[in-house]
Amino acid sequence: MNRNLQIATVICLLIGLAVSPLFAGAGQEEAAAKEPIKVGAILAVTGGASFLGAPESKTLEMLVEEINAAGGIDGHTVELIIKDSQASAEKAISFAKQLIEEEHVLAIIGPSTSGESMAIKDICQEAQTILLSCGAAEVIVNPVASYVFKTPQKDSYAAIRIFKTMQEMGISKIGVVVGNTGFGNAGKGQLEKYAPEHGIEIEIVEVYDRAATDLTGVLTKLKARGVEAVVNWSIVPAQSIIAKNMRQLGMDVPLFQSHGFGNIKYVEAAGEAAEGIIFPCGRLLVADVLAANHPQKDLLVKYKNDYESRYNEAASTFGGHAYDAFIILKAAIEKAGSVEMAAVRDAIESLQGVVGTAGVFNMSASDHNGLGLDSFEMLTVKDGKFVLLEQ
Repeated sequence: MNRNLQIATVICLLIGLAVSPLFAGAGQEEAAAKEPIKVGAILAVTGGASFLGAPESKTLEMLVEEINAAGGIDGHTVELIIKDSQASAEKAISFAKQLIEEEHVLAIIGPSTSGESMAIKDICQEAQTILLSCGAAEVIVNPVASYVFKTPQKDSYAAIRIFKTMQEMGISKIGVVVGNTGFGNAGKGQLEKYAPEHGIEIEIVEVYDRAATDLTGVLTKLKARGVEAVVNWSIVPAQSIIAKNMRQLGMDVPLFQSHGFGNIKYVEAAGEAAEGIIFPCGRLLVADVLAANHPQKDLLVKYKNDYESRYNEAASTFGGHAYDAFIILKAAIEKAGSVEMAAVRDAIESLQGVVGTAGVFNMSASDHNGLGLDSFEMLTVKDGKFVLLEQ
């Protein structure tokens, strides 16, 4: 190699060494330039509905940490902003406006309860901000609002599964008790709607205060009517109180609870009185007995193990509702290839076959829940644990 060529080669090498870091830096800056995705969450972390909101909050924190450690969603890290509503509709409204107007979030996950969700449904719709509710009442998504979705199974399906089980057990005459909440009132409507077509006679319906600490008077009325079973549709504290008061009154008839019973802490609060309670639920609580090839098996086992090892407490279906909301949002962002609000909304509405804790989600323009009747199993309490109901 002649001297001039050697000099030229050295110069090229030096230029390459000088320029390559610049290009590398430019690539890093481009990656870092992707704005974080702001996700709001309105959850009852504390207060009377904390059995719902606390596991939802913990689940989201766990998922966001995991996603960000893996590089985020399509290169965007996730900034999670959790607001503790304490199950107050007024606080939920205030937080929704703050998250939309000040934080400019892409989506709001929650609220934990149906009443709060209904309180902010119109706010999110008018602001064209995605809402992924963790509330169970069907009225959250029926009628459909284009920006509003929910992850728990429909309460109409819960009522139908309860009635089908009653038919199999030979039960036809029941009493219904509900809390005076959005969830309770919605459940009452579904029970009354579907009872006749399943040959079930609702002998008596009683509505009680959500904060009641003794429901003996209500249950005494049911006992006097000779009902063959009781259906309670509520959240805490009544889910445990009903069971205890029935035991104290010597009411030896089955107690059915809504799909809002899926937290082992309710069983612990009721003690021995919880034995034999029957309720519809997703498969998270019985993940270990699912067939190895069940489409939800791997996801349920992973979520359950991750949650329980991290927080040293049993996973619940409520944490699962937040899990599903987050993975639906993630799947939609990836499908849209964008974090533009309308594009992500459109993607959520078109998602098919998304495996979650509540079931396999198949969204559409007419169905913003995306779960079928087969997303439920009937469970019971046996020896203080949740097990599949055997008939």
